Amino acid sequence: GKTTLVNHILRGSGGTQGKRILVVENEIGEEGIDNDLVARDGKEEIVLMSNGCVCCTVRGDLVKMFKALFEKESFSALDWVIIETTGLADPAPVAQTLYMDKDCKAKLRLDSVLTVVDCLHVKQQLELASGAHDFNEAVEQIAFADVVLLNKIDLVTAQHAEDTVALVSKINSTARVVKSERS
Repeated sequence: GKTTLVNHILRGSGGTQGKRILVVENEIGEEGIDNDLVARDGKEEIVLMSNGCVCCTVRGDLVKMFKALFEKESFSALDWVIIETTGLADPAPVAQTLYMDKDCKAKLRLDSVLTVVDCLHVKQQLELASGAHDFNEAVEQIAFADVVLLNKIDLVTAQHAEDTVALVSKINSTARVVKSERS
């Protein structure tokens, strides 16, 4: 879902044609899989952070990476920076990092936090947090997003899709929900 969306953006769909885009690809583990799946046309730069979840263990590395990029002349020519986090990431610390560091705050602007929700499996993911103190990444991601991309809508019934929209709206009533088919 997330990598498909990034590829869609990089291919110039939806008004992104000709944009210079930096993609920060975050993965957990030694082997970066998504990095190899992201389409490239020479206008974007891919930075792979594979040493841990950007939301908690590598916030310092995220700032260091941006500070190194700020020094490059090509950084000022960028139109967008996309941070694709692992599906396990809590977006709040990532956004906080961009505002807490004075250099990041001066050179970057957070336009949106978009969360991709798998319509087919989200209910199961949300049910994982049953106790009052359980942390659930899916809940956190939906709650923090201003846009929720409801993915795989074509694989469920209309009623299931509407139930999922209601579930997402119960968690975050202000987020714009966008339905996506065949993604």
